[in-house]
Amino acid sequence: MSVDKRTRVDGQVESIDAATCFGEVLPAAFEGERDVLAAAVAEYAPGPLAVEVEGEAWTLAVDDGVVRVAPGLADDADSVLRLTGAQLDDLVNDQVTVVGLQTNGTLHQPVGRFDALLDWWLLLRGALDGRAPHTKGAIDLVDADGAPLALDRSFPGDAPLDEMGDFLERAGFLHLEGVFDEDEMAAVSRDMDAAAPMYSRGDGRSWWARNRAGEDLLVRMQYFDEVSATVERLVADERLQRLSELSGDHHVYGGMKDNRIEALFKPFDVVEGISDLPWHKDCALGRHSYDCCSMTVGISVTGADAVSGQLRVVAGSHRALMWPSLHEENGSDLPVVPLPTRTGDVTVHLSCTLHQSVPPVERERRVMYTGFRLPPRGTAEERAALERLRAIREDAPVKAPSANRA
Repeated sequence: MSVDKRTRVDGQVESIDAATCFGEVLPAAFEGERDVLAAAVAEYAPGPLAVEVEGEAWTLAVDDGVVRVAPGLADDADSVLRLTGAQLDDLVNDQVTVVGLQTNGTLHQPVGRFDALLDWWLLLRGALDGRAPHTKGAIDLVDADGAPLALDRSFPGDAPLDEMGDFLERAGFLHLEGVFDEDEMAAVSRDMDAAAPMYSRGDGRSWWARNRAGEDLLVRMQYFDEVSATVERLVADERLQRLSELSGDHHVYGGMKDNRIEALFKPFDVVEGISDLPWHKDCALGRHSYDCCSMTVGISVTGADAVSGQLRVVAGSHRALMWPSLHEENGSDLPVVPLPTRTGDVTVHLSCTLHQSVPPVERERRVMYTGFRLPPRGTAEERAALERLRAIREDAPVKAPSANRA
């Protein structure tokens, strides 16, 4: 059991120029992976894409079910993408995606729809990575016995790690009940109120939004364990730290590294700023093949449901090469699963799992986010993580499998 999808290592990937990319690398990749790409090419049926790189152009088009690369800007190109040499290098080597280019304001697509560009990005990644883009019916959400996976399943906080890890690997998410108690979360909530005046817009350690009334709203406090004694204790608690061994990949605590845990307010009526994130994968901007899959952990300071800003996930999306955002528009056949929680519950999702936080409409909520990242292979950090896990196992031996909870 593993969720380690890394295929590239920083410093070991060669840069590429446009002439080599379009003259050698992409034609060979599209030809070599034609069988892998065949179902996606047929389902997407993309129109020709022209790519201009610093004065030169090439056109990608489907010919008899296979993507071909031809020099020049085709007259019938449905989409045109303009890149610098550095952007092309980053795109090919998975340092950035077209979503990343759009997000950082450097996407230059003078012709065509963005959804068509997303389809071409899937075919590009599929050819370069030897990975089939998702097509309808390609992923079975089943358990070890081949029965349909119970996507509304939740686990007690002390459930066996291998039982939870198997579900996480198949579904891409987990819901753990009652990991922390109400008194602990009440203390966290008080610390959030006390810490809020320590943050200010533009301080580099907080996120802000604005509501319809024009009020400034603090929505995310970073480095929260540094200002909350309660949370400083919780991040070291075995109830949280044992989750590092969910997949058997020996994840290391601190998915955000120095910014170990964040406390979030989820207010009403936000019209400006980032509070409730739309559908996305955490690797949507790039670097999937270098970093995935990390694990994001949400701790429900207050409960969440359909009217108070709950999390929703797309089951199985971590196993799919699919659009990393704009889920409502891509016609995916994978099911959307809401994750209602009670105070003290914990959610876990993989960095490749499409997820969304729903804006609250009746009750505001509070939540903390932290996480675990994959360790560099064979390092002292990985060995230290293994030693910590052994200590946790000695203190909290694995119990017998628990009954499912709906």
